[in-house]
Amino acid sequence: MLRFLVYSLVAIFLITLVRAFIGIISRGFGELLSSGSSSQPGQSQPAGGELRKDPVCGVYVAESAAVKLSVKGETLYFCSPACRDKYLPPAQRG
Repeated sequence: MLRFLVYSLVAIFLITLVRAFIGIISRGFGELLSSGSSSQPGQSQPAGGELRKDPVCGVYVAESAAVKLSVKGETLYFCSPACRDKYLPPAQRG
């Protein structure tokens, strides 16, 4: 019984060490990949600001990253041009 308890504690300790090591390695690769691809065009930047709800799909989007549309003096915020186009009547799309 004591042997089982010791083996269990050693196994838990080793699993914790392996998970920590894997986490450190994966963070390192993630930072390496993200720093290497930051100069690519079209790379999204972190957005800040107040969140607004997209009236079409219901996703919350930051004001600074939203596609804006003014309708009757009210500003609407969309997550993408596709959602904005779905909101517009067919005659105004394009």
